[in-house]
Amino acid sequence: MHWHFLVSILSVVLIDLVLGGDNAVVIACSVRGLSRPQRSRGIAVGAACAVILRVAITFFAADLLGHRFLQLAGGVLILWIAVRLLQDAMPDAASARVTHDFWKAVGYIVAADVTMSTDNILAIAAVSKGNLSLLIFGLGLSIPLVVFASNLLSRLMDRYPLVVYLGAAILGRVGMEMILTDSFVAHKFHPAEPLRYFMQALAALAVVAAGRLRLEVRQQQTSHP
Repeated sequence: MHWHFLVSILSVVLIDLVLGGDNAVVIACSVRGLSRPQRSRGIAVGAACAVILRVAITFFAADLLGHRFLQLAGGVLILWIAVRLLQDAMPDAASARVTHDFWKAVGYIVAADVTMSTDNILAIAAVSKGNLSLLIFGLGLSIPLVVFASNLLSRLMDRYPLVVYLGAAILGRVGMEMILTDSFVAHKFHPAEPLRYFMQALAALAVVAAGRLRLEVRQQQTSHP
């Protein structure tokens, strides 16, 4: 039993490491518009709120995932958030980054993290097998892991703006993947694997293009009031 519990803990750690990457990307993009002193606080508050919601959602995950259109709605939400994050994360000459709203960033983090955490929630719930302490450990462990990765990514985005576009593209791919794996879409259209990959790549490019277009429109409106 002790070895089984230890293996379960190691499995939870690996799950958090493997599946936490996308969440770290959305958090890093969300806080990029904040001043440096606010970033760490925004990451901590957003990640903590998201994990609390994850714990609550985990108890209903099995029932929720059977509902049609749930993944579809979540995927659409992620695509919209990705476009907005790209627009807000890219600094421009007309507006300073430090004016980005703190609670708006936290809202983005919570909404996107909970929406994208389906795989993480199910994997940890499966490993814990009803063990509440192991379940809470697994979901709680994601906080320091995601906080560390998010801080690292936000610094990379400061130095290399291309990382912002890469992050938005990743979120676009994740959003389309959620849409295509929705029970209604899967049973209605039966998308083949090559088509799924193509649609995910197309969504990644579309998110970057839409975010860049919205940014240019905002810059024009600011420069020509």
